[in-house]
Amino acid sequence: MMLKVDGVEFSYNSTPVLKGVKFEAEEGEVVVILGPNGAGKSTLLRCMNGILKPRKGVVVIEDVLLESLGIEEIARRTGYVPQNASSNFMSVFDTVLLGRKPHIRWAASEKDFKLVEDTLKLMGIEKFSLKLTRELSGGELQKVILARALVQEPRILLLDEPTNNLDIKNQFEVMRMLNKITHQRNITSIAVMHDINLALRYADRFIAMKNGRIYGEGKREAIDAQLIRKVYGIEVVVDSIRGFPVIVPIWE
Repeated sequence: MMLKVDGVEFSYNSTPVLKGVKFEAEEGEVVVILGPNGAGKSTLLRCMNGILKPRKGVVVIEDVLLESLGIEEIARRTGYVPQNASSNFMSVFDTVLLGRKPHIRWAASEKDFKLVEDTLKLMGIEKFSLKLTRELSGGELQKVILARALVQEPRILLLDEPTNNLDIKNQFEVMRMLNKITHQRNITSIAVMHDINLALRYADRFIAMKNGRIYGEGKREAIDAQLIRKVYGIEVVVDSIRGFPVIVPIWE
């Protein structure tokens, strides 16, 4: 078991956001968290990497309590891709190199530089290496932030809407790459997503949330019309195209 979330509760001031959330995630699987706006999905991600501290419950990474780990140790174990990345006056190469910070003691090594170069190529953004991040499009910047998380060599990758700002081609490329990296490196990737059909194509397991609680979880077959109705409040038909399930809303 790579990750365990056990009875996690969190509130902003006196407003409960997470209410006894409990699940486990294994090595080598892409887990997608689905649910409407305000379900607590992004808050849950932040509790899983120590940005937020749960009011109750625990997060366990590789049998170690998250709350017992220091900031650098958490950064060695988890990579985080936020929903809205901000640009700056740093180059793309230097921005991605920052992801190696938890592993660098005195100065960046040849291994660090090589890992950055290889990751930029993997993401297809090596041509932007010397460009300032403030000069990038939203989609290009999103790939840079994902590359920065990957060079951390995390055991757990946490992604808040990783296809945000990407066109349809890049959405598929990023999700296909995420699926491949997760399985090849035997890590755990947990992503918050709104595009159910894209998630159904590339994720291994799903968690459906609403009002701070988990309403259902499982593999593709768990995402059926009944669960969608319960979580999103809409009627859908679940069909299959070329072997992949597709959610089609029913509008009158």
